[in-house]
Amino acid sequence: MIVRKNMGRASPLVLVTLVLGFSFATYNLVTMIMHNRAISKWVEDDANGGIFFDPVIKMPENVRKPKNARLPFHVAVTATDATYSQWQCRIMYYWYKKKKDLPGSDMGDFTRILHSGSPDNFMDEIPTIVVDPLPEGLDRGYIVLNRPWAFVQWLEKATIEEDYILMAEPDHIFINPLPNLASGGFPAAFPFFYIKPADYEKVLRKFFPEEMGPVTNIDPIGNSPVIIKKDLLKKIAPTWMNVSLKMKDDPETDEAFGWVLEMYAYAVGSALHGVQHILRKDFMLQVWQLEPYFSKPPWDFEIGKKFIIHYTYGCDYNMKGELMYGEIGEWRFDKRSFLRGPPPRNLSLPPPGVPESVVTLVKMVNEATANIPNWEA
Repeated sequence: MIVRKNMGRASPLVLVTLVLGFSFATYNLVTMIMHNRAISKWVEDDANGGIFFDPVIKMPENVRKPKNARLPFHVAVTATDATYSQWQCRIMYYWYKKKKDLPGSDMGDFTRILHSGSPDNFMDEIPTIVVDPLPEGLDRGYIVLNRPWAFVQWLEKATIEEDYILMAEPDHIFINPLPNLASGGFPAAFPFFYIKPADYEKVLRKFFPEEMGPVTNIDPIGNSPVIIKKDLLKKIAPTWMNVSLKMKDDPETDEAFGWVLEMYAYAVGSALHGVQHILRKDFMLQVWQLEPYFSKPPWDFEIGKKFIIHYTYGCDYNMKGELMYGEIGEWRFDKRSFLRGPPPRNLSLPPPGVPESVVTLVKMVNEATANIPNWEA
């Protein structure tokens, strides 16, 4: 009886050993996860607004923003003086003004960073600062290569009251009041499914040496949309510019990244400074028809609680509301149809069955064009 009792109950020494062993193992596991960014990224759970370290560790309380704290950010959009860029900026600025002062917004002042080197006709309508383009021929026709250089100049010459900056693009429309999604030294960014550093390790090692850690330390982002502390962007911007130019100069990298080269350059530039972004899936929704670039459209059909509409590629539908791949639809909206002039007022609405996101986009374009003076002039 006594023998059985002793066999069924562990001795105190064994229990203490087990507890210490599990504690040590748990500490090592948590430490490894916290220090190895290759395992996961900061991710925003847009279901309830909570920020968590996917999939294990929550963001420390000391980097969470107090609920009622207002941390205004400056909205900055880079642009050219091309008509195509101008009409998009006018629509964007219209909706910025509509959403800026609504409850929940942390939007501060607005600047269009015009990197054409000289003023255009909309200086009085949109707050604008003029900066120089890259020297002729340096961008090799890849116009967005001017974006990091524009930010470098703007940050050097402008007086920016806000401590944070939102880097945005002309084809962004604010659909909900945008709060400051950043948390101190952790900028907030939208994760792009097609930015895949792990798939391009050989190429990226030319710019992100092994001593900086695994290439998965590079966030799957571009520079826009990103909300970031002003002082942090001042450090990153020159690196972002130099990496962009070096990537464009390297034929293998240029071929590998193509139209998203500058996005990779920002991701690499920020990683070189050890900057990690909170990945906010609710930051933006995308309205686009992706063929022939991708086999399926990973776009958003519903608005939900997202903050920005990004209309990058065209949408083509037949009159049954069915998406048309690789064909011109009976109904279509494509910003590239308006390269030389703005879209007309009162665009026709999509047929029944078209996703809410597309309908909302067209309605918002129509409202802006109906209320912006001298729209078609």
